[in-house]
Amino acid sequence: MTTLHVLSHSPFGDERLESCLRLLGAEDGVLLCGDAVYALRSGSAPHHQLLVADLAQRLFALDEDLQARAIDSDLAKAVDYPAFVELSLRYDKVNSWL
Repeated sequence: MTTLHVLSHSPFGDERLESCLRLLGAEDGVLLCGDAVYALRSGSAPHHQLLVADLAQRLFALDEDLQARAIDSDLAKAVDYPAFVELSLRYDKVNSWL
């Protein structure tokens, strides 16, 4: 069963991102939104964790939040709200890391 993991909290305030990556299944996806997009800042520890996790084609970031925080990253695919809905339908479950 595949899961889309949705993270919205800053990766610098707690260990949600690290815990999520540890539990991630081989077919699971990750969507970063809100302050979680700060994990895509090049050179940061969270960015390195995402690189090591090798999430090619499974790492997404909400475009509106990337723009609001002036973050540009090739590591995650930027998605809008309709694409977010499509992602939630593509995976069997959606897990929001509150």
